[in-house]
Amino acid sequence: MFIRQTWIESRLSLPSTIFEEGDDYVTLPPQFFDNLWQPDPYFINSKVVEIATLTHKFSSVTLWRNKTVQYAARLHAIIACQMEFRYYPMDVQECPIYIESFSYDSSKVRMRWSDAGVTVNSELKLLQYHFGQPLQLEEVHTYMAEKSGNFSRLVMYFRFERQIGHHLIQTFAPSALVVMLSWFSFWLGLDAIPGRVTLLVTCMLTLVTMFTGLKTDIPPVAYVKALDLWMAGCMLFVFAALAEFVVVKVLDMRYQAAKRMKTEPTSTLVSPACPRASQKYIFRLCFLPSEDC
Repeated sequence: MFIRQTWIESRLSLPSTIFEEGDDYVTLPPQFFDNLWQPDPYFINSKVVEIATLTHKFSSVTLWRNKTVQYAARLHAIIACQMEFRYYPMDVQECPIYIESFSYDSSKVRMRWSDAGVTVNSELKLLQYHFGQPLQLEEVHTYMAEKSGNFSRLVMYFRFERQIGHHLIQTFAPSALVVMLSWFSFWLGLDAIPGRVTLLVTCMLTLVTMFTGLKTDIPPVAYVKALDLWMAGCMLFVFAALAEFVVVKVLDMRYQAAKRMKTEPTSTLVSPACPRASQKYIFRLCFLPSEDC
């Protein structure tokens, strides 16, 4: 990022000889900046901030005839942002950046945004997010308990909208196809037990493997995300298909057993001449002579 600071230093004594004829300003090397008073701003929620360098630091100091000092530099900064993943991967993140003077309270330094404010390069593209213009710019005064005073602070909010096209192709479409594939088991006969069980178990294992790989892309959080609900729903549909097969198979076995009992009645025939021949026969009669019993 490029940052530009401007302030008026009335204590400066500028000889006219440092300005070229017809110019109202002069650009000095960055080493001259160490000899000037500085408002020492810093990013409160930053992890790393450094000035970009190649052969030297990319910074400059410009002095104007009216004693205005302008400092410009190109920075590399890593800003911490508290993200919310409840609606992942349809989430929208709003990340603030806080700028504040480290040493001077609001009675010494009052910070303001310039008329241009914050501009974003239109060619800037992110892989997973749509990065828009700053959502809001604020100028606030905040009490800092760590420094025991009120400090002037600049706040800007950035909005990051996750692009869902990647997840439609890699997550939602494949998992939906696997669930629909499990429904093909409804067209298989009840006697095709190995085929139905193999199809449903394979679909379940495919979903488990797919979603295990997806969870490695985001940090673990304690609450339930939208992707977790989708995962649970897909697995529930496949499990319901497997449970339906088991329930229907058990009910069919009971129905077939009851049907056989109705269509194949039994009768008991007792021969008075042969008491020992009291047996059950299914549609059979004993007409043997008594001496053969």
